[in-house]
Amino acid sequence: MSSTSPNVVRLTAEQGGVRLDKFVASARADLSRMEVQRLIKAGEVRVNGRTEKASYRLEAGDEVELVLPEPETPTIQPEAVELDVLYEDDDLVAVNKPAGMVTHPAYGNWSGTLVNAALYHWPQMRDAGPDLERSGVVHRLDKDTSGVIVLAKTPQALRHLQRQFKRRTVYKLYTALVEGVPASNAGIIEAPIGRDPSRRKRMAVVKGGRPAITRYDLIEDLETNALLAVEPRTGRTHQIRVHLAWLGHPIVGDRLYGYRKQRIGLKRLFLHASELHVDSPSTGERLEFRAPLPAGLEDILAKLRRNLPSAW
Repeated sequence: MSSTSPNVVRLTAEQGGVRLDKFVASARADLSRMEVQRLIKAGEVRVNGRTEKASYRLEAGDEVELVLPEPETPTIQPEAVELDVLYEDDDLVAVNKPAGMVTHPAYGNWSGTLVNAALYHWPQMRDAGPDLERSGVVHRLDKDTSGVIVLAKTPQALRHLQRQFKRRTVYKLYTALVEGVPASNAGIIEAPIGRDPSRRKRMAVVKGGRPAITRYDLIEDLETNALLAVEPRTGRTHQIRVHLAWLGHPIVGDRLYGYRKQRIGLKRLFLHASELHVDSPSTGERLEFRAPLPAGLEDILAKLRRNLPSAW
């Protein structure tokens, strides 16, 4: 891959027979296949200097030139969004993030995030981070994961908390509902995680990936499903989701790593950050934050319990 300007990318097909849109999408993990097809239709993708259809089959050695759209100019504004604050002091704030809220602004998603809301409630956070879009961000939760997340109020607190995450002195506990019931009531999954070579927007257990360790304990056997307490001991992208899917028990609601057609009608992941323990940046005191399971997830559990066969 080479480029002559930030917006022009040149790719070379190493083998023939691959569709043009699939080839570009696999080479550029930041673009969806639909976005690539729009660029092809707009004439922003050329093969050996010619425009071709998305379905064009490349030949080995074909040169593909891609003109990327100009990046969006971020306009990150404080937004008066109510937050469920679990704890607050001069260093940090612990929030119970709802499912559906993105942690911080990024390409195509500059508003409605936790950072937008935090900048409204704690304006000083705009200086707690290397850039505005990550103001106060110590760690992340996926959009469809709810639960405890910590934000730093000062640059000093941010550095202190980030060191704790890096040194793995932070305790994290999640609650997850999975498909099926694991054979063992408790276990440790130790399998390396890296980018999925066949689907670049996913992570996977891969040889040569980064070391990843996840412990799980059975909370409740619901016959068709199991409620688990999950402790990620490392912090890889999508670690819990990848490890549980690799175990053969994907998280309910996970259409990326689990089943596309879900038996339980849930429009979010059944994954909740229940607990987070960190050391106070100022005093060193161990701070423990807990967030109750959202009512919608409790409703799912109640329905599953009602469907269990009555005990004799």
